[in-house]
Amino acid sequence: MATVSAISSLLLLIFPAFTASKSIAESTVQSKRLVAKLIHRDSVLSPYYNSNETVVEQLQRSMKASAARLAYLYAQIERDIVYVNDHFLLSLLPSAYEPLFLVSFSMGQPPIPQLTIMDTGSSLLWVQCAPCKRCSQQTGPLLDPKKSSTYASLSCNHHLCHRAPGGDCNWLNQCVYKQSYVNGKKSIGVLATEQLVFQNSDGSINALPDVVFGCSHENGNYKDRRFTGVFGLGNGTTSLVSQMGSKFSYCIGNIADPNYRYNHLILGDGANIEGYSTPLEVVEGHYYITLEGISVGEKRLVVDSNSFRREEKRKRVIIDSGTALTFLAEDLYRALENEIGSLLDTVLKPFWRESFLCYKGSVSQDLYGFPTVTFHFAEEADLVLDSESLFYQATADVLCMAVRKASGYGKDLSVIGLMAQQYYNMAYDLSQYKLFFQRIDCELLVD
Repeated sequence: MATVSAISSLLLLIFPAFTASKSIAESTVQSKRLVAKLIHRDSVLSPYYNSNETVVEQLQRSMKASAARLAYLYAQIERDIVYVNDHFLLSLLPSAYEPLFLVSFSMGQPPIPQLTIMDTGSSLLWVQCAPCKRCSQQTGPLLDPKKSSTYASLSCNHHLCHRAPGGDCNWLNQCVYKQSYVNGKKSIGVLATEQLVFQNSDGSINALPDVVFGCSHENGNYKDRRFTGVFGLGNGTTSLVSQMGSKFSYCIGNIADPNYRYNHLILGDGANIEGYSTPLEVVEGHYYITLEGISVGEKRLVVDSNSFRREEKRKRVIIDSGTALTFLAEDLYRALENEIGSLLDTVLKPFWRESFLCYKGSVSQDLYGFPTVTFHFAEEADLVLDSESLFYQATADVLCMAVRKASGYGKDLSVIGLMAQQYYNMAYDLSQYKLFFQRIDCELLVD
C-alpha cells in the first residue's frame, strides 16, 4: 500500500504547476472546455498503486468489484427508487467500492488537490471539507472553507438549493444536502461554490470560478482513505455537466497498462463530439442506449428480436463508468458465448472459472487474428471490441471473457463496462440526447 509520503509525492507530480511562480489568478480562464486527467486505479500515478500486487490480483479485485456494481445497479432498478428534487435519491457507492477512474483537479485558493471517483450515475460533485466528522481520514489535506478565499456557501433561497439531493436549510440559513447511498452511507454537508482548477498538458492552468458543489462534513467513514469525493457526471441541475452546458466526453486507453497517461475527461461545449451517434435516454439517473444486434466478424448473431425490445425497467442497456466488465442479458450472452465457443473450443482448451468462460492460452498470441465483436446500437452506431476488450489475461496461461451473463440480477439487464469502451472517446450530448463514440488513440485528443 502506498505510504502517506508517496501519495503526497504523487499529488505533487499530478499538480506540478501549482508550485510555479505564476499565480492561478493570472492564468484563470473562463473556459468552455476543461480537461481533467483520469487516473486509473492501478496506474503508477494512482495512490492505490501497489507495485507488489500482481496483475492477477488486480484482475480478481476488478472482477469482484464489477459484480458488486451490477448487483447495486439491479437493486436500484428493482427497488423502484424515484427522483427527488431533480436528483436520484439513492446512488451507488458500496462500502467496498473500488473506483476504476479518479478525476484529478484542484479546488480553492490556495488550491487543494482532489482525486474524486468518476461516476456517471450521480449528479453532484462533492469533496470532503474541514471540519469533518465521521469522515475518512484522507491522506492529503482537506479543503478548508475558512482558508479558501474563493469559497462561498449558498443560502437557502438559492434556486439550486432544493434541486440538490436532500436539499434543505440549516440554522445558519445555509443550504445543506444529503446524498444517500444504497448501502446506507451518506455524504452530508453544505452546498457551496468554489473555484475548480485544471492543469493542461502544456502546464498551463484553467480555473473555473463559482462551481456549485457539496462541501462534505460527514460522509460515512469509508474504509478507503484515498479518494477525496465523488465527481458526478449525471444530468441533474447541480451536476458540473449541467453547469457548463450539456456536454462531456471521456477517452479511455489501455486499462491494463499502468503507465498509460492519456486517459482524460473533457467538460463543456469543447468536448470531442464526433464519431457514430446513437440516441441516449436518461432513466433514474443512468444513461441508456438501445442495442439492436451483435456480430462476430461478419456474422450477425441470431437472437430473438424480442431480446432487443426495451420495456419498462426491462431489456435496458446501461452505458456505465463504474464497472470494468460488460454484462449481457441472458439470451444475448448465450448467443455470443456459443459463437465464440464454435471458434475457439477446437483450438484452445475451454473451462469455466467462477462463471467466466476461460481458455488455456494468451490473448496477445493465441487470439491473434480473432474476429472483432461488434455491438450494433440504434441508428447504425457500432461499438467494435477487439480481443483486448473482449478477453482479459487472468493468469500467465489463462484468458477469460470480459463479457459475462447478467444472470441473478435480472435476465434482461445489460451493462456496457469500461473494458468495452477502451480505445474510444465516449461523448455525451445531453442537449440532443445523443451518445457519440469514436475509436481513437486518446493521446491524439490531448492538447
